[in-house]
Amino acid sequence: MFIAILGVILLIVGMIVKRSPEPNNRFGGVITTVAIVVIAAGIFLSCFKVIQPGEVGVQTLFGRVESNVLDNGLHIINPLVDVTTYNTQTQNYTMSAVASEGQKEGDDAIKVLSSDGLEVTIDLSVLYNVIPDKAPFIYQHIGQGTEYVDKIVRPITRTAIRDNAVNYAAVDLYSTKRQEFQAKINRTISTSFEKNGLQVQQILVRNISLPAAVRTSIESKIQAEQDAQKMEFVLQKERQEADRKRVEAQGIADYQRIISTNLTDKQLQYESIKAQRDIATSSNTKVIIMGNGKGTPVILGNQ
Repeated sequence: MFIAILGVILLIVGMIVKRSPEPNNRFGGVITTVAIVVIAAGIFLSCFKVIQPGEVGVQTLFGRVESNVLDNGLHIINPLVDVTTYNTQTQNYTMSAVASEGQKEGDDAIKVLSSDGLEVTIDLSVLYNVIPDKAPFIYQHIGQGTEYVDKIVRPITRTAIRDNAVNYAAVDLYSTKRQEFQAKINRTISTSFEKNGLQVQQILVRNISLPAAVRTSIESKIQAEQDAQKMEFVLQKERQEADRKRVEAQGIADYQRIISTNLTDKQLQYESIKAQRDIATSSNTKVIIMGNGKGTPVILGNQ
């Protein structure tokens, strides 16, 4: 369309030049001819529109929004139609306490009050996309370009987080109820987004920060639980060792009882002879004292 406008400008210039006195008016015809060619080329090129992958085009004619969208590819259109493109790929909107991570400069984390009255800071990312068939609705009711980010994505997300956080205690948000909280936000936001032509793909609760005093209390509790588990392990090990020693002592006592009731003098003499025989046949240096205490002992030596 810009080329056609340029051609119109050249046409006006050519007509002015043609009315000028000689000899300049002879260039008027040339300028007029060029202008007509430029206008024709501009109109011809305006009949073609290329939509890039991951985009859709919304057509407007004299302020009226067409309901049918142009998907990616080459299209032949009315040269008077204005086409506005929308990105339908996955988009990420992050609200973070770290200045360089979010879409807004500075600390953009969401501060909410929990059910126990504590202030909790939440970092969150929303993954979403424009629903292609709803692009005309977005253009007509929300705005052109990415106006839906500030009008829909940001306010609805922050409101949903605050409305749901008041149902949870701060410690639960930090630990056991985090996944449940995230799923509830997802359901709330999905409904609101869909009404406005957007689709939520995923809600990511990146970080939940508690007040310093609460965080210290939780860490102390976790440490105490770990110490208790460690002590229980030590006690269990000591109980097992006591049981082992008890069984060992009982075995020794049983052995001694059996020996004391069944051992005779002949048995003792037999065991002594066996021991002396083993010593005698050994290759080590030895001194053997033989006798039963009633006579003179016999001493044998071997090197």
